[in-house]
Amino acid sequence: MAQARVATAVNLEDKVTAKTTIGLSEPMLGENNWSEFSIDVPWGTVAGKWWGCRNKQPILALHGWQDNCGSFDRLCPLLPSDYAVLAIDLPGHGNSSHYPAGMQYFIFWDGICLIRRIVRKYNWKNVTLLGHSLGGALTFMYAASFPDEVHKLINIDIAGPTVRGVQRMAEGTGKALDKFLDYETLPESKQPCYSYEEMIKLVLDAYDGSVDEQSVKILMKRGMKPNQKGFLFARDLRLKVSLLGLFTAEQTLAYARQIRCKVLNIRGVPGMKFESTQFYAEVIDTLKKQAQHVVYVEVPGTHHLHLVTPERVAPHITQFLLNK
Repeated sequence: MAQARVATAVNLEDKVTAKTTIGLSEPMLGENNWSEFSIDVPWGTVAGKWWGCRNKQPILALHGWQDNCGSFDRLCPLLPSDYAVLAIDLPGHGNSSHYPAGMQYFIFWDGICLIRRIVRKYNWKNVTLLGHSLGGALTFMYAASFPDEVHKLINIDIAGPTVRGVQRMAEGTGKALDKFLDYETLPESKQPCYSYEEMIKLVLDAYDGSVDEQSVKILMKRGMKPNQKGFLFARDLRLKVSLLGLFTAEQTLAYARQIRCKVLNIRGVPGMKFESTQFYAEVIDTLKKQAQHVVYVEVPGTHHLHLVTPERVAPHITQFLLNK
């Protein structure tokens, strides 16, 4: 299996150089080559952005927790023009419908089923999946659940589902359920409202250095909605209850052993801080035992490196896509 590659930092001005250093000179999709896309689902619609040609089966791209498909707005333009990408807003995120009242979000399990729903609806074969953070956990789980139907798996700063110790999950269940019920009954009139400038600063501070101001403005194009007094968050508040349905380390490794497709894993350095610092490497090592081919590359950047510094990420994805 492929060994880790360590990428060096580059500036935006060095895009062409960064591409040629790994032998790439492919035409790119470009920043205006997209249109809105909507998928009918039983609870409403799943919204997204389709990059590139509508006549090609797209790479399906999934964003992270409480982000939206704008997460890929700076990466997709740098990908090869021969490919199409469908970046979706997960349920309750961005412009996608929220779940009906009374329903809970089991964000990992729901997401796997959503991918399956989309694949079956369009009768896609040998799919290629791209995920960041939560989205990468979902694509990982899908590749494990349908190992003969995934061609390539590309994950950014995530190896597999976030794991929790069983004691921590047991101790937090009651609090999570009460929190869910509180959010469910909170009227919009009591939800915090902000000016545009306040919203941008609030989100920038909340991401704690993972994104810059320009990236926040991109995310908030789909991440907030206006009301009479200013702006509210567009995402479903119930998404903030994320503890339910998490995985143990043993479960995640069992799913890793199921994956057979070609894998590209891009780890941000320093990237996200995980509860278990060694588990990321353990998942990658497990993947190498069964998957067709595993490429693991470390790239300087934050957890949102694909959004903040896409020019560092795109060449590795392009090389992986073009390598048959």
